[in-house]
Amino acid sequence: MPVTPTASTYDADVAVVGAGAAGLYAALCAARAGADVVLVSATPLAQTASYWAQGGLAAALAADDSFELHLADTERAGRSLVRRSAAEVLVHEAPARVADLQALGVRFDADRFGRLALGLEGGHSVRRVVHAGGSATGRRVVRQLSALAAEDARITVLEGARARALWVSDGRCRGLVCDGRLVLARRAVLLSTGGAAALWERTTNPPGSQGVGLLLAHAAGAALADLELMQFHPTAVIGVPGREGFLVTEAIRGEGATLHDGEGERFVDELAPRDEVARAIQELLDRTGARSVGLDMRAIDPAHFPNVFSALREAGVDPSAELVPVAPAAHYMMGGIVTDLDAHSTVPGLFAFGEASCTGLHGANRLASNSLSECFVFAGRAVASALSAPAGEAAKPSAAELQALSSAPEPMNAGAETRAALWREAGIFRDGESLQRLASDHHPLARLIARCALARTESRGAHLRTDHPATEAEFDLRHAVVRGEDELDWQTWR
Repeated sequence: MPVTPTASTYDADVAVVGAGAAGLYAALCAARAGADVVLVSATPLAQTASYWAQGGLAAALAADDSFELHLADTERAGRSLVRRSAAEVLVHEAPARVADLQALGVRFDADRFGRLALGLEGGHSVRRVVHAGGSATGRRVVRQLSALAAEDARITVLEGARARALWVSDGRCRGLVCDGRLVLARRAVLLSTGGAAALWERTTNPPGSQGVGLLLAHAAGAALADLELMQFHPTAVIGVPGREGFLVTEAIRGEGATLHDGEGERFVDELAPRDEVARAIQELLDRTGARSVGLDMRAIDPAHFPNVFSALREAGVDPSAELVPVAPAAHYMMGGIVTDLDAHSTVPGLFAFGEASCTGLHGANRLASNSLSECFVFAGRAVASALSAPAGEAAKPSAAELQALSSAPEPMNAGAETRAALWREAGIFRDGESLQRLASDHHPLARLIARCALARTESRGAHLRTDHPATEAEFDLRHAVVRGEDELDWQTWR
């Protein structure tokens, strides 16, 4: 929709694009600090991808845990690619974010003495994952934060509004356009638009998770990084009508569920980091020609994971009596918009956090449940940094700038052909020949993914090159950073 000089204009201190867990928390943090906020949501509130998140928040809260242990687990999972400074921020600040969410009314699971019930997930050495309603954490958190945002007089919510382009003037991001409306931000634009796993044909993500925020930022001149690093979740339902790609949370394996091959034998350590488990499953499927492995949940109490059990039963699978057919699916992009530890992108005035960002925290393989913690830790840091700078004068685009914004191409949704190509050419296993084919895809983000994957001539974490199967020390702590269509350089982040 064209933007005209008479378009509806919204003026705020900060504009938040994306109303998942990270965006909602950022909006509330800004409002609590006295800022006026415009919150742009492509869907009605409480219907974002975060709503479906089954994982919890990882935080060192137990007596037998420590910041050092959480850091070590994060770095071990990340395969010598984790930016230590980002991981240190996460492990030290996550406990305070859990406490703040409780203050905002989020009720986390607790034992009969009122102590937080901590879960165990793959890659963690101790129990440190906080849940709300078992595997309904995303639903509980997003529902509560959505209610608070809708009631806050300082937050203007634009539901059903899709960001079309960012307005950059004099080298600074000053606002955005969405569906014919102009949103002006005196202090900053905050992107929390989620990841890009739905670009892959087989995915755990809802259809909207196609990297729209990455494309918006890239078009505005921001650098992206680590796009080759897509994490494949090991246990997504397959072959069940109506539940294809439904994620069975890792916490269920933490409570004792096991994985079995066609002969009924266990074949992998179920609590190894996700890249190891997904690789073991895919290797078995490729070797045997099977479509799935069996997840044995028969010893799990359905009351601990009510939404998983009910969803499967509605689809005709009784996990209390039979094995659940699962296989890997695209789940979480470790790459995204390059940011520093306060969520600044490479474009002044533009911040990013959550799955849309890339701080280097997750390295080449995200540790389970670090992502929700990341959302709240870095959303809070983004807001604090954005509001610490003096507010700029309210300004509007010139007629020429409005014309340029109106003519900017909208971020492209991937069609079936591109999604099939990403699964085929850049799935769990990829090689140079397949990636070269993907590099000519018509979708811009698919091409950038292929460009980064071609450049990383090794196997590391979620990136498995069959033509370069070894992990090469020269790529330790090295991140592929892209600007424009062809500019790629390697940066070392510590």
